[in-house]
Amino acid sequence: MAIYTLGIDVGSTASKCIIMKDGNEIVAKSLVSVGTGTSGPQRAIKEVLETAGMTREDMDYTLATGYGRNSLDGVADKQMSELSCHARGAYYLFPKVHTVIDIGGQDVKVLKIENGAMVNFQMNDKCAAGTGRFLDVMARVLEVRVQDLEVLSAQSTKQIGISSTCTVFAESEVISQLALGTDKRDIIAGIHRAIAGRVAGLVHRIGVVPEVVMTGGVAQNHGVVSALEEVLNTKISTSPLTQYNGALGAALYAYQGALKHGKK
Repeated sequence: MAIYTLGIDVGSTASKCIIMKDGNEIVAKSLVSVGTGTSGPQRAIKEVLETAGMTREDMDYTLATGYGRNSLDGVADKQMSELSCHARGAYYLFPKVHTVIDIGGQDVKVLKIENGAMVNFQMNDKCAAGTGRFLDVMARVLEVRVQDLEVLSAQSTKQIGISSTCTVFAESEVISQLALGTDKRDIIAGIHRAIAGRVAGLVHRIGVVPEVVMTGGVAQNHGVVSALEEVLNTKISTSPLTQYNGALGAALYAYQGALKHGKK
């Protein structure tokens, strides 16, 4: 009899769910663009169950992770650190992974992985620099959509340095560049390089060991991925499931939990 598990990742800016069958097949996924402290987690759960044509009672084990995982008491059978879940999800997608760079809405995590398990990590969660929130602010100042940043930066023809990675100072710098008539595309490319430089500092504390994998919402912006590849001098792999990586790891750990509790 099949075992169905639900992994829920409640982030700072989005809620993600994945349902898996027997710990190796993704049945359904959902993403709602609001996270902790909102209706996002419940909406994401409802959506993934509807997509799968299943109910909460059909789930053999549910595991929550992420910034707001503790808000799901009574919903999840267990809560687990997002560091562990991101490591597990990345290992499932990339079995040769050794370094994971996860850039979410409000933090940056760099994980060192050996044989699928996290052995070391560095984290920046005290400052928005280099995160999805940083890009949201920059896009707003530049009056462009976040999803257009990648395409626009690829059209850059001139290197512009954005020296500050502090969100407030970088915003002032961008406004100054706009006042000088600098092309938005060049500014965006400069922002991507500034993020890459900031994140690279964290990565170097862990050590760059290929295969390097990037996860989190910002990994969908290939302008940032390319800038990081350049500064780290290494290829970085991404997956279409990049935003679901934490939920994927949670669903995989939920399968272990189901087996442990005799749900076979």
